[in-house]
Amino acid sequence: MSQLLDTISSYSGTYLLIAFVLYSVAFILFVTGLTGKKWSGRSPEENSRIWGKRGFIVTVIGLAMHLLFFFTRWYASGHIPTSNMYEFMTCLAMMIILAFVVVYLIYKKTVIGAFAVPVGIVILAYASIFPREIQPLIPALQSYWLAIHVTMASLGDAFFAVAFAGGLMHLVRTVDFSSETKVGRWERRGVELSIFSLVMIIAFVGATFGFNAAGYKAEFSKTEITIEAGVEKETLKKETYVLPPIVKPYGMETVEMKPFLGMKKPLFSTPSWMNGKDAGRKFNTVIWSVIAGLILYGILRLIIRKPIGEAISPALSSLDPDDLDEISYRAVAIGYPIFTLGALIFAMIWAHEAWGRFWGWDPKEVWALITWLFYAAYLHLRLSKGWQGKRSSWMAVIGFIVVVFTLVGVNLIIAGLHSYAGV
Repeated sequence: MSQLLDTISSYSGTYLLIAFVLYSVAFILFVTGLTGKKWSGRSPEENSRIWGKRGFIVTVIGLAMHLLFFFTRWYASGHIPTSNMYEFMTCLAMMIILAFVVVYLIYKKTVIGAFAVPVGIVILAYASIFPREIQPLIPALQSYWLAIHVTMASLGDAFFAVAFAGGLMHLVRTVDFSSETKVGRWERRGVELSIFSLVMIIAFVGATFGFNAAGYKAEFSKTEITIEAGVEKETLKKETYVLPPIVKPYGMETVEMKPFLGMKKPLFSTPSWMNGKDAGRKFNTVIWSVIAGLILYGILRLIIRKPIGEAISPALSSLDPDDLDEISYRAVAIGYPIFTLGALIFAMIWAHEAWGRFWGWDPKEVWALITWLFYAAYLHLRLSKGWQGKRSSWMAVIGFIVVVFTLVGVNLIIAGLHSYAGV
């Protein structure tokens, strides 16, 4: 039995690749159903239902492969695979697909897959840029609370991701792209900015794969002096980039750098106040994300010759805006109590076990609280003040931006007890 598990575990990465391919195929099937064209004598509604069902089946098979990756990596490492950014992002992508499956079974709307599945695909692609080596757990993570806290918190975030997809669908469906009023212009810009953020992540992943394939590397180092037990100790700290270094790590010197488009040295240094784990490398990736995103977005605009949101809107014209609004709200309503348990209550219990206190104002703790308060406001305004439609959708979109900053941005800017997540 042990030999069988070892054999299965050796193919762990292959299972994840198969899952990624199946998710991509499912997305194509959902989009095919969303177009609503009349084929084989069937009505657009019947076509949508059939292609949506096929997309859902492929998604479930992909999820099964994703789960196989998750549990075989768990077996190989001896601990739940959520201890670094590669593992956490693959787990988050898995939870987003799982949340989509739950919401789809409730509403059986093809359009959910066309918008929610790509979010999982993008997160999974983003995970691939991080180191994939299995790493031993640091002492603070050696607890059964790791599995409980992280999986519950990521599942809550996953439902917020589905709510984001639902909110964005509702906005694309309801915003008047021909309006020249001040409100109309701001709405168009907001929708386009939301779409650009997804394009930016896709472009960044593509750029990373490209530079990796080309074997690009830049390396920086500095000597740090620490005092342990009254003895002065020198430690060589290194940081390696796989993207051309527009910015170098603060206080570090260049060891090796391949020229890129005539650039033989970094243009400037990372600000000193960015003191998170590997802040220089992460800040450089943010800059490259924006550059790559602008290039890809510009190409798409040249091809379709209009804002992307405006181009997508006609495909959603047959959908009931109230259904889209309800999908977004229901996802938040399901995800909020799960997030409350995982990201706050269980996290505080674990913090007390690990550090002897329930709350310590660590940056990640603070932003988890901000996320919780934001979605509490969302539910309060919707249920008590009647905030439905566009206002509710905008909050769902903005809320997920807060989630993304909590997961990624905090590690970039602020050093804290959760900085290990940036490795």
